[in-house]
Order: sequence, then structure tokens, then C-alpha cells
Amino acid sequence: MADEHVKDSGTPETAEREKRDNDRFIFPRWTNYLGPFSAVMAVGGILYLAVLITAGFHPRNSAIGYSPQQPVPYSHALHVGELGMDCRYCHTTVEHAAKASIPTAEVCMNCHKSVHTESVKLLPVRESFASGKTIPWIRVHDLADYAYFDHSVHVNAGVSCVSCHGRVDRMEVVSQQEKLTMSWCLECHRNPDPHLRPREEVTNMAWMPDEDPAVLGARLREAHDINPSTDCTTCHR
Repeated sequence: MADEHVKDSGTPETAEREKRDNDRFIFPRWTNYLGPFSAVMAVGGILYLAVLITAGFHPRNSAIGYSPQQPVPYSHALHVGELGMDCRYCHTTVEHAAKASIPTAEVCMNCHKSVHTESVKLLPVRESFASGKTIPWIRVHDLADYAYFDHSVHVNAGVSCVSCHGRVDRMEVVSQQEKLTMSWCLECHRNPDPHLRPREEVTNMAWMPDEDPAVLGARLREAHDINPSTDCTTCHR
């Protein structure tokens, strides 16, 4: 019987029948599965995008509230808020360079040679001052490597430290207050007026305008010819 089946499968009649069956299909049979597969991929893609967008805009993933413990417990609330120290005493390059410098142990020791000279908390500062080794401060506001930001341009335009860093004069431990995302930056570049203040008040954390911030900002923007760019190459160089 097996031999007869093999023989029958090769007859001209069988070949003709198979040819007729194949002629009815324009595409290969496996294309029948493309419909269900495409439906599954579409639903999966929508779910993926929903999760991606939700996660991407979640405060935890935008680093809002990030507040690492530093090697030295420096209180901005004490130094800036109570003692009234100006931001530029420690961040000396903020008006002249792209990066706001981190103070060296020498800057700290200008005061702490005679203030709290035996404090255990300040031991890393004294050791750094004696050895010349840098204190391993942990960066709080850390932009992506592909994003360029110039502190001096913003400070000299009248954008306050508060606009990006919040009221650090009230912080025992500095934490990130804003998203620092591209959309957040573009919002300010497209409408900078509410964020502008007189240049001499840039580091004054408690300063409040006597008029509508947008009205004052519009006047300052015109007076100082401030025209923030929204071109990609402004931040991506």
C-alpha cells in the first residue's frame, strides 16, 4: 500500500491537482499569520509607549527630590539662610564660566580655621586642606552628557539661582527641585520673562518683585536684548 501511495503521489493527475491548489494562493501560506501577529504587535506597541511615557515623566525618573548625602554635611540653610553668605563666595565661577565651581577645602578653611576647629563633621575638610586631595562631593544636578548648559549666560541674563535650584537657602541637604528636561528648558527659552530679575538680585534667594514678574521680565528682556535660542545646537553641540 505504501508503494502504491508513493507511486500515486507522483502521477500527472496529482501534480495537476496540486498546481491548481497552489494557483489559488497569491502569497505563501505563512502570510496568513501576519494579521494576528500585526494585531499583537500593535497592542504591545501601544502598551509599551504608555509605560515608557508614564515612567519617563514620573518624578522619580526625572530625579526630582534627589538628595544624596554628601561626605561633609554642609547646610545651605545655615550658611546661606542664617549667615547670609552669597552663592558666589563658594561658586566663584558662576558668573564667568559654564560651570559653577565647587568650593575647595581652602575656601571652607577661610572660616573654619577659627570656627568649629575641632568638629568631627569637618574632619574631611581639614584632611583635604592638609593633603590637597579633593573632597569627593556628589553631584546633585547632573545633566546628560549630550546637553550643554552655561551658568554664566543665564546668571548674566538675570536668571536667578532659584529658578533652577529652588530655595537652597532653606535646605539642610540640597535636593533637585526641577525636572531639568529638554521640554522644561524649552519652556523657559520660549517664555523667559517670568524668570528674569535685575542682575544684582540674581543670588538673592528671598527677592520678590514689586510688580507682575512677567511685566518686569518683559521690560528687562527688552532692555538687555535677551533672545533665548530654541535651536537644537544651542544645547546639543
